[in-house]
Amino acid sequence: MAFRALDPRVSFNEVVAFLYTCENEGLSVQELAFVAGMSQSAASRNLRALGRADSPWSVPPALGLIEPYLRPSDGRSHVLHLTPEGERLRDALDEIIRRGVTIQQ
Repeated sequence: MAFRALDPRVSFNEVVAFLYTCENEGLSVQELAFVAGMSQSAASRNLRALGRADSPWSVPPALGLIEPYLRPSDGRSHVLHLTPEGERLRDALDEIIRRGVTIQQ
């Protein structure tokens, strides 16, 4: 629901890409593709949908949750970090998970 509030077009794969970025800030598009089991092109497309609207790197819906930075060691690949908006969403999701109730059997 938190993602749909940002934009109703958010896809499941975009949510997965965001969650992997939350847990692995500083990973590259290629690394995210590997850990998420996506092709590199799918990972790139999903991540770009999470970028800032004012970035030429981003594509719609451009949710403003992550920002790519050129990797200092090679200057070609991008590493991914959460924006302040992304950090707020991550923290809100963490709180929802903490409040979760275990289902008793």
